[in-house]
Amino acid sequence: MAMDRVMVAGCCGAGKSTLSIALADRLGLPLIHLDRLNWLDGWKVRPKQEFDKLHEAVISSDRWLIDGNYGRTLPKRLERCDTVIYLDFPTIICLSGIVGRVVKNHGKTRPDMGGNCPERFDWEFIKCVISFRRTQGEKQLKLLASTRGKNIIILKNRRQVRKFLEGIEHV
Repeated sequence: MAMDRVMVAGCCGAGKSTLSIALADRLGLPLIHLDRLNWLDGWKVRPKQEFDKLHEAVISSDRWLIDGNYGRTLPKRLERCDTVIYLDFPTIICLSGIVGRVVKNHGKTRPDMGGNCPERFDWEFIKCVISFRRTQGEKQLKLLASTRGKNIIILKNRRQVRKFLEGIEHV
């Protein structure tokens, strides 16, 4: 099955952006980080109507790789994509990914982040990561299980991600 419209989802800290960058490069796909669409300077959220307009423009194109969850718009991406890569990692791995990301990028805005949003330690965000699997993760996996006609790839650890990428040739 072709991979022309790919969405990458899963818990924060699992490595969605890292995987997306490598996969977009291999497949020659334009890469869209939903965080870049959502966040304005100073951690201000873009108004929903603006976000939705940007999101629609992206998913209506023929080729893309979209990195991010954003559950409110996930069903639209799922409807339009041909491939879903879902990172279903243990919470402890995601937490370690978050801590590593904060240490590496503290005070700097990551390239996959929108606006001027310097990396910071945030307890509310940590709580979201801790509860992700039993809240958003469960819903997302149920949605994927009921989806037909899509190439759905669920990866459970970093080794599986590496093996998956090794099997993808550059275009």
